Formats: sequence, structure tokens, C-alpha cells
Amino acid sequence: MQTTSRFLRACNGLPVDRTPIWLMRQAGRYMAEYRALREQHSILDIIESAELSCAVTMQPIDAFDLDAAIIFADILPPLKAIGFDLAYIKGEGPIIHNPIRCMQDIRNLRSADPEEAHASTLAAIKMVNTQLAPRHIPLIGFAGAPFTLASYAIEGEGGTQRILLKKMMYNEPAMWAALMTMLAELSGNYLCAQAAAGAQVLQVFDSWVGELSPVDYRRFVEPYTRQTINIARSAGVPIIHFGTGTAGLLPDIARTGADIIGIDWRIDMHHAARILGPQYILQGNLDPALLFAPWEIIEPAVRAIIDDMGYNPRHIFNLGHGILPGTPIDTVARLVDFVHSYSERYHG
Repeated sequence: MQTTSRFLRACNGLPVDRTPIWLMRQAGRYMAEYRALREQHSILDIIESAELSCAVTMQPIDAFDLDAAIIFADILPPLKAIGFDLAYIKGEGPIIHNPIRCMQDIRNLRSADPEEAHASTLAAIKMVNTQLAPRHIPLIGFAGAPFTLASYAIEGEGGTQRILLKKMMYNEPAMWAALMTMLAELSGNYLCAQAAAGAQVLQVFDSWVGELSPVDYRRFVEPYTRQTINIARSAGVPIIHFGTGTAGLLPDIARTGADIIGIDWRIDMHHAARILGPQYILQGNLDPALLFAPWEIIEPAVRAIIDDMGYNPRHIFNLGHGILPGTPIDTVARLVDFVHSYSERYHG
């Protein structure tokens, strides 16, 4: 598949016939099939069932001409595995009921063998690959970066200003180092387990890291993200780093060791490419909200992204974040087909 998959060729900087495309959260609430399943099962129910996770992973692959699948899971179950009381509350999102407040809380956390803690997800990866292999479509595994996991572990939820997290970061260096080291190892080992199960590419999600200054990122986050990626590197597959609001952090993110760097919509692709240099493969970067616009608005924006990268085979088209609920299905299908057809002029 290394030579036949357009996505894997791009991940390795090899020539492609068209720009590959996959979409973050491509399996999710914008699809009627997923919403029907969610009427009967919670998110954790689906994640903890290999059969259901496999079915959801395949829904967008069956619907669109995508170049990669991503396993249906979530970044937070690893926290549950080491002792956090995790719940998904309707209308509120994920909640941690026992967030970190002192060093003893960190000491009380347990180690977790990813083979045991995530047996259903690893089984789903194997199951999905039996369906993807005949289509020559690779599978992406993923995990949360230490900073984003720490955001939930300390704040208890995602939609905050991260004041509690930053207070620990600035005022309690020993606690911060202990927690971040634990989370770096947790994510790195989980990524390795996914690769061993059959994931051909790994993505590290750092959804909240864009709220940091470059100085704080370099001091408090970069070493631990680099630790995660160093652990995952032993799996021998390409690694993607993705974060939002990271335009000012790109030179620092480049030092984490990822092969591919995800770019959100807050910076032009050609600008990001100039900052990072030709050695990095870029992924991105259409604003997900733009998919609610008329096609005559969407098309020029898609053209501009592809034109920005031109003949460069080191580009994977994606959104600048995940597909939003309510996104029109017909627009997603049209986007995927247009990226392939328009980019052929550069690669065909």
C-alpha cells in the first residue's frame, strides 16, 4: 500500500497523481448514519465496541472518495484508563469529575497497558483494515498531545480559559512535570499500540495549544510533545501533528519531530510552507464553517489552497479542524471530488 496509496505517498513526500484528501471528524454528527447509531448508543458505547467503531469508521469511506480513514475513537479514554472519572454529558461534552488539584492526585493515577485498556479500539483497527485493504485505503490512528490531555485533566472540561492549568504550569513546576511526563508516555505508548494493530499513520491532536505564547510553548509543552512523538517514532510510520491557533508556533512545533504538520485556516498555506521549509509535509487547511457557504464561495477558497501548494507533492488536503455538525453531505462529496479533479492539473 505504500506505493499504491495516494495518501501514504504524500505522507512520505513521494509524487502523487492528485492531492490526497481526508477530513478530520469525517465520521460524525453531520452524517445521518452516525446520528441514527447515536440514538441507540453513547460515544463510549461505540468506542468500547470494536464492531460499532468499525462501522462508524467506514461510514464516510463508503459515502465519499476519501484517501484515508481515521479510526473512530476519542482522545480522552486514555485518561479514563489511568484513573480519571470521564463522562460525556449531552449538550456539554466530555467532563472529568476528579480533576487534578494536588500532587497526591497525580500519584494516585495508575499505569495502563494500552493493549488491555484499549482492546476494543485496537480490535476495531484490525477489523477496519480487513475492509480497507482491498480498497488500498490506509487507516490513521491518533492520540491527544500531553498539553491537551492536561487541559481536561486539570480543568475538568474543554471549554475553559485554562486558568487552573496555567496556574499549575507557572506555579507548580514539579506537579506540571510529573503530570506531563505521565501523559507523554501514555499517548506515545497508545500510538505505538495502534500502529502495531495496523494503523499506517498516526496523528497527535493538540487542540488547545494555540492559546499559549511561543515562550510558554517552548518551555512547558514542546519537550513533552517531543517525548510523545519520540516514543511513537519507534512504530516506524509517518506522524502528523495537528493543533489549532498555531500560526505563531509553527517553528516550535516543527521541532517536535512530526513528519506532517497540520495547518488550520488562520494562516495561508503558502505562508506556512515558507515558515516551515520544504522538508515538512503540510496538511490543511479549509475553514470547516466554509462548507455551509454556497459552492461558488467554497470553490475559489479550495482552488486557492491547492494553488498555494502548486506542484508540491508534500500536501494533504484537509479542513483546518473537524467537520461541523449540520455540514451538508452533498457539499462534502463535492469538495472531495473537486480536490481530486482540480489538483490533477498539478500532478497528473
